[in-house]
Amino acid sequence: MPTGDPSLCRVHGRLNSFQRTMLQWNSMYPYNAVHVVRVPEPLNQPRLHQVVNDTLNARALTELTLNKSQTTFSYSGTSREATINILPDEASCPAVLAAEMERQLNTAFDQKPPFSPFRFFAARRKNSFSLGLAYLHAVADAESIVLLLKEIVERYRGAAETRSPRRPALGKSAPRSLLLSHPGALASKLAALPSQLQNLKTSCRPSFQDTNDLRNGFTLFSLDPHGLSRLVSAAKAWGITVNDILLALLLQAFARLAPNRNQPGRRKNLSVGCIVNTRRDLAEEDRGTFGLSLGSFIITHPVPEQLSLQALACEIGRWTKTIKRKRIYLATGLELALGRLVLSFFSTAHRRKLYQKHYPLWGGVTNMNLNSLWPPRAGERPVDYVRGVSTGPVTPLVLSFSTVGTVANIGLSYRSTVYSKTGIDEFIDFFRGAIANLEVKV
Repeated sequence: MPTGDPSLCRVHGRLNSFQRTMLQWNSMYPYNAVHVVRVPEPLNQPRLHQVVNDTLNARALTELTLNKSQTTFSYSGTSREATINILPDEASCPAVLAAEMERQLNTAFDQKPPFSPFRFFAARRKNSFSLGLAYLHAVADAESIVLLLKEIVERYRGAAETRSPRRPALGKSAPRSLLLSHPGALASKLAALPSQLQNLKTSCRPSFQDTNDLRNGFTLFSLDPHGLSRLVSAAKAWGITVNDILLALLLQAFARLAPNRNQPGRRKNLSVGCIVNTRRDLAEEDRGTFGLSLGSFIITHPVPEQLSLQALACEIGRWTKTIKRKRIYLATGLELALGRLVLSFFSTAHRRKLYQKHYPLWGGVTNMNLNSLWPPRAGERPVDYVRGVSTGPVTPLVLSFSTVGTVANIGLSYRSTVYSKTGIDEFIDFFRGAIANLEVKV
């Protein structure tokens, strides 16, 4: 059994606003995320078990206790045996892997303290294996999990850790408030909040067959090098970001799924959300902390049929440039705190309906470039990496876009009570087709 470092005991910190909200969502239905990486070596089960446990203990990521009333968390730092579920070999094929990721998204963590917020699984492939990690999303953002898996894989492959591993905030609160470092962000958020609320009031609501059904469906697809190259080239040619185009594609796809919104008396606009990694806004000494550092923003648009993808994406690009310049996404905690306060007055059943009625998002995007976080070894191909995140009660569809080498792997989670399998297939066909038809010189 791995031995914990006594110096790492009583690792603790304070839950930030995003974490507190995620835990509130988790009380309605499991709010998890899942990452899977392909390890380019045969599976040695005892070695993998040892490496996983050694890594978690070295990072003091064991024996978690959540104190929701006092809004604190603590890791005991004592040794703990992590379990790794070995799946049948065929689980490495995309369809079966997607089914396992879907199962993990829909399976709650027992939070009786102390507990582990991580579940590992693996499936053999020819001369390699897939290593998966499902986790309670409130404990970590995607960047923290990527670097945790990176360390596990490098240890498994015999590479020594060359820098200090990321650990939770040690003996102090979570990284200092970003709003204290960027006070203008709060003022900008407060100034923008009335228009955001008005936009949501005029946004078309997705149709829910059952508001109490929060189960996630999940599927995987990808963009080949040609498709990703066209997307990147279009962003450069139009003077915007890939993320701006992804938001535009979401809006256009949803416009096709909501043909009745233009009828008289209907809400005309469509709204989508975007998750932002805020680590670059943290103080230098806080950027390496294991945990969750996120912001978000909302884009609302009428999405007229005659508006081209380029024109829509460029309009979105102008808005996101303002959002980034003013760092409005840093004040997401204020919005989330108001939401928690309102929800606290309602039962769990009514909470599920409130988001649908007053926060009518159709979907959202979380975008990550693995090439900067996990560059390949010399002479080797980039890692094969996929991820997915629960939709939660707010966003009935989440596009998890991961750039890996020259391709993009996409995990699509969705509320099955909102989007049918046929609707999701149409969404993917539109998404791929729109990128294939980009008129950009490559």
